[in-house]
Amino acid sequence: MMRLTYDLHIHSCLSPCGDNDMTPANIAGMAAVKGLDVIAVTDHNSCRNCAPTMKMAEEYGVIALPGMELCTEEEVHVVCLFPDLYTAMDFDGYVYDKMLKIPNKEKIFGEQLLYNDIDDIIGKEPNLLLCNTSIRFDEVFALTEERNGIMIPAHIDKTTNSLIANLGFIPPDSQFTCAEVRDLNKLSGLLDTQLYLSRCRIISNSDAHYLEHINEPEHTIDVTGLSAAEIIKALKFKDKK
Repeated sequence: MMRLTYDLHIHSCLSPCGDNDMTPANIAGMAAVKGLDVIAVTDHNSCRNCAPTMKMAEEYGVIALPGMELCTEEEVHVVCLFPDLYTAMDFDGYVYDKMLKIPNKEKIFGEQLLYNDIDDIIGKEPNLLLCNTSIRFDEVFALTEERNGIMIPAHIDKTTNSLIANLGFIPPDSQFTCAEVRDLNKLSGLLDTQLYLSRCRIISNSDAHYLEHINEPEHTIDVTGLSAAEIIKALKFKDKK
């Protein structure tokens, strides 16, 4: 068993709200400087900066999982992580087809920059990635599971774009087994009111949009292997400690 430090919710400059300094190389480099073992770039409704981030992370000795922060039909944000780039990009294509196509207004929302594996800008996404999709929250579990991935309802302690804030409750027929909070001090209150969470592993990520906001190496997960698949497997089961 190995214990890894993590931050599994980081936005690159492909997200319009992400700072332009959040390039794949800068993210990987900052993760290495901070001493993180595993990260995930999870841009809004897109996995298209995952490949360069994974390459840069490998050079820095950091494990990078491909991922996305999906915005559902109900405008609930869900972190979706995958074991490899192929399945992540398959999900990316599926989500893009389900996304509202509204042209991005850079002066209002920010640029959406695409990078290659040597950290050069190769283009921009023309459609606003902050839009919701036509994918319902209750569809996400199956969509990630069939790609050997995991869905993690994002920042459930937030008052906007979270499962509890937007739906008002956790649907009792939900199937997710891992959830994210921003502030662990709020966890006891959530467990008191949301009994479903007692069956879940709870993790805490930065949701970083700026390099300095990437987590310090304070949160850990125990894994049996260093592959993305093994990390996802560990996330799917509640910590017994």
